[in-house]
Amino acid sequence: MPDREWPAIADHGLVGDLRTAALVSTEGTIDWFCAPRFDSPSVFASILDQDEGGSWSITASDGVVRTQQFYFPDSAVLATRFLTEEGVAEVHDFMPVLQAGDADHRQRIVRRVVAVRGTTSLRMRMDARPDYGRAECTAEAVDQGVLLTGDGMRLGLSASTGLTIDGAVVTADVTLKEGDSALFVLEVLPEDAEVTDVADDDTARLFEATTAFWRGWLSQSTYTGRWRETVNRSAITLKLLTHEPTGAVVAAPTTSLPEAIGGNRNWDYRYVWMRDAAFTLYALLRLGFTDEAKSFMVWLSERLGHDEDHGLGPLRVMYDIDGRPPADEVVLEHLSGYRDSGPVRVGNAAVEQLQLDIYGEIIDSVYLFNKYGPGISSDAWADVARVTDWVCENWDRDDAGMWEVRGELRAHTTSRLMCWVAIERTIRIARQRGLPGDISAWAAVRDEIYERIMTASWNEELKAFTQVEGGDALDAGVLLMPMVKFLSPADPRSLSTLAAVEDRLVVDSLVFRYDPDTSPDGLDGDEGTFSLCSFWYVEALTRAGRLEDARLALEKMFTYANHLGLYAEEVGSTGDQLGNFPQAFTHLALISAAINLDRALDA
Repeated sequence: MPDREWPAIADHGLVGDLRTAALVSTEGTIDWFCAPRFDSPSVFASILDQDEGGSWSITASDGVVRTQQFYFPDSAVLATRFLTEEGVAEVHDFMPVLQAGDADHRQRIVRRVVAVRGTTSLRMRMDARPDYGRAECTAEAVDQGVLLTGDGMRLGLSASTGLTIDGAVVTADVTLKEGDSALFVLEVLPEDAEVTDVADDDTARLFEATTAFWRGWLSQSTYTGRWRETVNRSAITLKLLTHEPTGAVVAAPTTSLPEAIGGNRNWDYRYVWMRDAAFTLYALLRLGFTDEAKSFMVWLSERLGHDEDHGLGPLRVMYDIDGRPPADEVVLEHLSGYRDSGPVRVGNAAVEQLQLDIYGEIIDSVYLFNKYGPGISSDAWADVARVTDWVCENWDRDDAGMWEVRGELRAHTTSRLMCWVAIERTIRIARQRGLPGDISAWAAVRDEIYERIMTASWNEELKAFTQVEGGDALDAGVLLMPMVKFLSPADPRSLSTLAAVEDRLVVDSLVFRYDPDTSPDGLDGDEGTFSLCSFWYVEALTRAGRLEDARLALEKMFTYANHLGLYAEEVGSTGDQLGNFPQAFTHLALISAAINLDRALDA
């Protein structure tokens, strides 16, 4: 493809169809798209290698003075605007979603180009590179457009204008006057399906139906607080990361976007992290989206009821969309990585880690679903009780912790904390519903964990709970203690721990999850501040009664969102978004922080 500057990670919008998603840059380029699922090999991956990755661009041929990007209100339909000396044109990108649970769903990316003012010349260029750019792609002219094949992939490109084929690259040039439009539709085709023609009236119908779907879905939200637009965008983003056919929720739609430019902290996040999904369920429940919660609970119940013999307990840290362990982690040597920040990884070796905190997050989500939803089934309760029994027997094992360190296993405070949560929430469910279980035995272990944390994880000199037992390094994860009701937010130990975190991990409202210099994590290089922890900090301030500080920290965090209100995993020292994008963890923490601060301000 022609040489171009690397777009910033933040210079992208997200479109999707509840099965997969695509990133669209402010230059009008789709430079990340996997089909037919989030975890499928990529078709376009120029965000990871501009030469080998493949892309689909629509850009103004004349000199562009400025570009702008926005979502149609309350929807996942994205507009990219090109402003030139001669005219203004917009590209409207969306993946049609006509109704919930559509059995006849067709996977398409629709790109509608509209001349808004004056005259604008534009060029469309598609360079599909299947299998992360490893497979040959063939482009063949057919009656209704172009058929693209390679590595078992079949794509149909149809257009309202003529298409030119040069090898595997398809191009088109159009000049539009005010009011004119051009249409391009890429469809993921079943094995024997043919390319279908594009039509103005059909595309208009798809546009109207898709915007209606998103607005109808969002209308279910119960949030009416101060930051409605921001919270709504986060809710739509979480919905876009949901795989509707299975109920699974992926952590992010991308792989290997770096946590530091030039570093090697690049991971594949296109999987279901039990931790992320549990917190996502919490956020959606708080907003009133019970259907998504029900779907995920069905997916989760299948995991809880499947007892694997892998030495890591009844649950793994992550699964693929179908509930299987991800494929082995491998490096794609042929891709250079974003801004040459390799390696590019697919699969994730963290699946082999023991991370005890996941049990607290999962059972807490079950507790909330039981409390605010229709209630869990008797089979689900049997699974929860079995998992809790396992936690009671294994809570004091060393593990990799919630941050998935690739160094030595240690006694992480947050792991102990969330094991306490797992047992405490199980006891609550049993008492609320009168369900059978050895409550006295569970309570004895719960109390033992409490005493262990209060003694072994408390550093009297620092006046703070530390990252590991007997340690002196801090971890932002301890901000969860008042949130999960382990400590009162007014407890002197809670307040002094918050002060210690502020002193050592907070920089102008941005929060590092830990300090690698004092707590080695087995990896080289640095990372940015962790946006999830920054929103946890807002919530900790809220619960401590420091409402003005909390509001200022929240408003500052909003300034680090991109132009569309989307967040990656981290924020760098210069305010750049870093890591996979957009990140579910960040958006669910934003929702929780906003809801709780709203409630406190209104009290």
